[in-house]
Amino acid sequence: QVQLAESGGGLVQAGGSLRLSCTASGRTLSRNAMGWFRQAPGKEREFVAAISWSGGVTLYGNSVKGRFTISRDNGKNTAYLQMNSLKPEDTAVYYCAARETTLVPTTTWNYDYWGQGTQVTVSS
Repeated sequence: QVQLAESGGGLVQAGGSLRLSCTASGRTLSRNAMGWFRQAPGKEREFVAAISWSGGVTLYGNSVKGRFTISRDNGKNTAYLQMNSLKPEDTAVYYCAARETTLVPTTTWNYDYWGQGTQVTVSS
């Protein structure tokens, strides 16, 4: 089985930055895509960013383009989400996800493994 664990969430003021990490453990994943999603209270889970196995393809949701950067270190089985210029509307639980695929999915149903989530709160 595969476990994903997020870390790095917290409380930050508007305009600030946070870096989230997602580390995979358990069964070794073959070539996989990793993604970040977020869910605010009362809202559906929203696509934030995704990255291919090689890191050569990165995709972003419209609301975070230009502010967030996804990256990965395959040697550490870890993906990162650097979040800059944070806004109160970025407040949500952030989840990482993984799927063994050469594609780069942007929808929740295309990911097989999920972390428990980490809370990000941006104060105004």
